[in-house]
Amino acid sequence: MTSHDAHGRTAEHVVEIPTDAGPARVHVRRPRGARGTVALGHGAGSGFGSVDLVAAMTALDAAGWATALVEQPWLVAGHRMAGRPPTLDAAWVPVVQALRLQGGALAGVTGPLVLGGRSAGARVACRTATELRADAVLCLSFPLHLPGQRDKLRSHELALVTDAGLPIAAVQGLNDTFGTAGEVSAYLDRVYPVPGTHSIPRGSGPLVAAAVLDFTSALRE
Repeated sequence: MTSHDAHGRTAEHVVEIPTDAGPARVHVRRPRGARGTVALGHGAGSGFGSVDLVAAMTALDAAGWATALVEQPWLVAGHRMAGRPPTLDAAWVPVVQALRLQGGALAGVTGPLVLGGRSAGARVACRTATELRADAVLCLSFPLHLPGQRDKLRSHELALVTDAGLPIAAVQGLNDTFGTAGEVSAYLDRVYPVPGTHSIPRGSGPLVAAAVLDFTSALRE
């Protein structure tokens, strides 16, 4: 029987999964009869308390999705900043695989597998989507470029997903200095603009939740 917390949400279970970079910590919610799985990663400079991540995870849980919020090994170890992209990818892939293997926290969950994350976590999801055979990718505050460096785009990472024919969406701040919603729209057909910068304000939380539900509800079960 699925357990719930005092607010009626699916109870959270925390599991540690070993990787070559050290243990990752995963916060899992698995409702009975989950319609699919969404695994999200955090950004490069902070944990997972950002408005957009919290709004997304809360909305997905309420909609019946099994969710996994992955703390990268560098964060678990107490470091301030993330490592290089290959290090992040190398830790993320075995974590997602372990969650879905027999005996894993999300083993047996049918339906779509959606990978995503906030900022650096969104980049990791794009780079690993085909390897992990994801069905869709959800980007929160995708960092299209560094502030003031519009000539150094990361659009090739989005193209890894679009070229594979996978559904992908971005929930993006209208004034994000790492790439506005308008800028990202040049590379993705589905962009949900919300008020905010690269840090989404609390008032935009409901809009983030609505965008996430709109995107995931359209995925084939």
